Amino acid sequence: MPTRILILHGPNLNLLGQREPEIYGHQTLAGINETLASLAKELNVLIETFQSNHEGDLIDRIHTSAKEGFSGIIINPGGLTHTSVALRDAISAVDLPVMEAHLSNIHARESFRQHSYIAGVVVGQVSGFGAMSYQLALRGLVAHLS
Repeated sequence: MPTRILILHGPNLNLLGQREPEIYGHQTLAGINETLASLAKELNVLIETFQSNHEGDLIDRIHTSAKEGFSGIIINPGGLTHTSVALRDAISAVDLPVMEAHLSNIHARESFRQHSYIAGVVVGQVSGFGAMSYQLALRGLVAHLS
C-alpha cells in the first residue's frame, strides 16, 4: 500500500496569488497543489489536498485521516496557527506525524503571528520559503516516515 499524505490548507489560502502577494507570493493554491502532486510522484507517495476556511472542517479531516489510511499530514493552518487550541488538540489526538508549513516566516512578522499553538505537537515546521515551504515539508515528512 503506497504512503498517503494529507495536505491541509487553512483559512484564506484559497486567495493565494491575489491576497498580499508581497507576503504570500504570486503562486495560486492550485499551482502549489500541482507542484506538490509532481513532487509526490517523484517521491513515490500519494497526496490528497484539502482547503477550508472553517476550523471545524479542518479538525474533522484530521480526525478521520488515520481511518482513511493516511500515513501523515502536512498543514498550513493559516491564521489558526496563532489562535486555535482546538486544532492543536486535534493534531495531538491522532497518531500520525504532522508537519507545519508556512509561506512567510511567521517568526519575523507581527508579534501576534510569532507564536504557533501547532508547533509543539508536530514533528517539524517549515516557514519563510514561500510555496517551497510545502515542498520542503513534504520531503521532510517522507524522510521522517522512511
